[in-house]
Amino acid sequence: MIFPAPLQPGDKIGIVAPSGAIRYPDDILHGYQLLTSQGWAVVEGISPSLRYFQYAGTDEERLMDLQFMLDHPGIRAIIAVRGGYGCSRIIDRLDFTGFKRYPKWLVGFSDITLLLSHLEKLGHAAIHGPMVKHLDANPAATESLFDLLKGRPVAYSVNPHPQNRPGKVTGGLIGGNLCLLAHGIGSASEIDTRARILFIEDVGEPLYNLDRMMWQLRRAGKLRHLAGLVAGRFTDCKGTPESFGSDAVQIIADHVSAFSYPVAFEFPFGHVDDNRPLVVGAAARLSVSPEQVSITIPQPEHEARAITAEAERVG
Repeated sequence: MIFPAPLQPGDKIGIVAPSGAIRYPDDILHGYQLLTSQGWAVVEGISPSLRYFQYAGTDEERLMDLQFMLDHPGIRAIIAVRGGYGCSRIIDRLDFTGFKRYPKWLVGFSDITLLLSHLEKLGHAAIHGPMVKHLDANPAATESLFDLLKGRPVAYSVNPHPQNRPGKVTGGLIGGNLCLLAHGIGSASEIDTRARILFIEDVGEPLYNLDRMMWQLRRAGKLRHLAGLVAGRFTDCKGTPESFGSDAVQIIADHVSAFSYPVAFEFPFGHVDDNRPLVVGAAARLSVSPEQVSITIPQPEHEARAITAEAERVG
């Protein structure tokens, strides 16, 4: 797994909107301030300021904008402004040749999960975490994101949940938005979950659809050979346990009841203010005990290719 080089003061961060439109510039002004407070330079693409129906520009505009950032040797990280919907419409036309030559962090969650999964499949780590619109939502989550971008280790500890299943494992992190993970099955972005710690979250889904997506993962063999499972926040689910028969936690618990790996529920990530970043592709330690749940992401061995003198000049 290739990990991009840690960001240094003066490095450039590309800001793009591969999916939904925002209220420009109100939604991202504070996020820009937080990024520049770290000494980084913000390079805004064209898509954050565009609107085409619900999208941040047409498919061609969003594709061109993201492709430019992927190719640019002087851009050291790319952070999406928000999720929404739209990555599926452009992902198969993206060319990752330039990205492989000049690896960089890509940060996002929700609809951006598809890009994160695709990069992991190509052997490149990426960050599931707060986007520009959300950088001011929770100081702890934002600080952890900045630590990861700077190449530092992070560790999280939270209170246990009654439905947790104890255990200690080490495995590569894989996951993100459940809808996008299920959507990717059968495509070039399909995740490999064998011996991995799978993390999942979602928002606004009917309980029956949450159950259906878990069945999709289960039928595709994505739940059988896990090292562990971490369920984040499933917010604003439609329906009630009284009408469907189970809530989000029970649905997930039922689908993994036949397996013996550790399971943790209600971890702080997802469509919530306290959205702790996780590195897709990183080897992490998961510990689930009656006292607490912890995830530790060590400092990676950075394997990014050295930026050439030409890249420094262009950047």
